[in-house]
Amino acid sequence: MAVRTTLITVALIAVYFTAPLNRAFTLVTGVVLSAALLALGVLVAWQARSIAHSHSPRLRTIEALGTTVALFLLVFASSYRLMSHDTPPGFSEPLTHIDALFFTITIFTSVGFSDIVPISQTARALTAVQMLGDLAFLGIVAKVFLEAMRQGVERRANEPPTMPETADPGARRPSGGPCHLTPGGKLLTRWRGTCGV
Repeated sequence: MAVRTTLITVALIAVYFTAPLNRAFTLVTGVVLSAALLALGVLVAWQARSIAHSHSPRLRTIEALGTTVALFLLVFASSYRLMSHDTPPGFSEPLTHIDALFFTITIFTSVGFSDIVPISQTARALTAVQMLGDLAFLGIVAKVFLEAMRQGVERRANEPPTMPETADPGARRPSGGPCHLTPGGKLLTRWRGTCGV
């Protein structure tokens, strides 16, 4: 899972750095930003469900947090990069892809070096939206993921134990019950030695 998280994050960053974000921030851009944030909410709900049903809920939670944080930051960084091309400019200096990502991360972590400052009303409004989004992300999204992880861990703890495929071929299922055989006569359960198989 760590490899998958890394690959997804690297792919998102690659898309961000290759995207032609050299236009002004328009009404259409605002609609796309809103749609991206709604899609992020849907992604969080899907990931929470996935965590609760995962075979490794703890690892799945780390993966979900990693990809969600990366996507959240890159959506805002893209918007800030576009706003730096507004007339008048939205920020105290033109922003490169790195500058926009740096600004986004300083807002997310509440460091705020004050070397890049939003100066237009739109840039200040979007920065305020990100600050509130950061609080929601840290307070709500993290709680949703942790609750889903707790449910997944409890679900896994309450599942009946299964014998591994490499177990003794003569082992029998402790609870008995019907045998499930394929048309070719293969046993579908992990338990061997039942029904004469």
